[in-house]
Amino acid sequence: MAWNEPGKDDKKDQDPWQNSGKKKDQGPPDLDVVFQKISDLIGGLFGKKTSSGSSDKKGGGKFIAIIVAVLLAVVWFFSGIYTINESDRGVVLRFGAYHTQVEPGLHWNPKFIDKIIPVNVEAFRTMPTTGFMLTEDENIVRVAMEVQYRIIAPEKYLFSVTDADNSLLQALDSALRFVIGHSTMDDALTTGREVVRQETWEMLDKIIEPYNLGIEIVDVNLQQTRPPEQVKAAFDDAIAAQEDEERFVREAEAYQRSKEPIARGQVKRIELQAQAYSEGIVLKAQGEVARFNKLLPEYKANPEVTRQRIYIETMETVLSNTSKVLIDNKAGGNLTFLPLDKLMNKQATKPQSTSSSEIEIRSRADEKTDQDERATTSARFSSRSSGRDY
Repeated sequence: MAWNEPGKDDKKDQDPWQNSGKKKDQGPPDLDVVFQKISDLIGGLFGKKTSSGSSDKKGGGKFIAIIVAVLLAVVWFFSGIYTINESDRGVVLRFGAYHTQVEPGLHWNPKFIDKIIPVNVEAFRTMPTTGFMLTEDENIVRVAMEVQYRIIAPEKYLFSVTDADNSLLQALDSALRFVIGHSTMDDALTTGREVVRQETWEMLDKIIEPYNLGIEIVDVNLQQTRPPEQVKAAFDDAIAAQEDEERFVREAEAYQRSKEPIARGQVKRIELQAQAYSEGIVLKAQGEVARFNKLLPEYKANPEVTRQRIYIETMETVLSNTSKVLIDNKAGGNLTFLPLDKLMNKQATKPQSTSSSEIEIRSRADEKTDQDERATTSARFSSRSSGRDY
């Protein structure tokens, strides 16, 4: 019977925390008594009898069960608190099935009911592959390629296929072998490397699209393509020759770019000179026409005077650029002439700061030279000028 169960004698104090025979108004019990009572309660939970001889299994077991249940509930509640990092997304599984997706931050989930799988969606992952592959012209090359990707849909990445990374690796290997199999060995080793890279990327996207892997291809890098070791030296020489060819082409293009502006400038200069010459001739002709038009009325008014003036101006222009010789045809049998052009040139070439003695000596020398020239000329034409009038 419980200590607070109503009995026959309601006035009797049946409080288990007090000794029998003591009244309610007494002070608190000793610590030894309290510990003894707690020991009796724990023992009653396992069916033992208390020190008073009565079984306390029913009341004590209920009290302990409540305490244990509360403690378990508190532990269960606090164990459900978790944090998702900034770069992750949390995939929530409820009883093993996909339930929802949570964003970064502090969250709570019911323990033993939900399971949280964090997935990094910001990190760039790398998937390499390498191997010997057969080209279109039946040659073998060793190709190494690397693909970079990131996760964009965590739930698809986890549950669309058994292993998304392995599926991506198989798709990459398949796409690379397909592209290499449709390329020649020279293209794969030299100029066609970028084409192989682009075609492999496109083929990889097509392969993984139906599987919904939840990943995005960021970049595809063709690391190396090499021939087998037995023919490596010959292919290295071929690659070096192609590189030299490209270098020579670049040098020729640079030379062309340096010479072309100069040639264009010369062409432009010649065109401008020709245009200026053409305009000058046209303007000169127009000036001559205008001068003739002004001269025509004067000619009509006085033809003879105008004709004489034109003749004199023409002769002045012509004779100003020719050598002039003065001939005396009245000198008897000897022909005498005076080279005026030489005399004028000598006078023009004489220095301005010569002394009087030098001028006198040069005058005498010039006079003697003129006499010798006249004598020589007279002797030369003496035989020819007999009876002739020059």
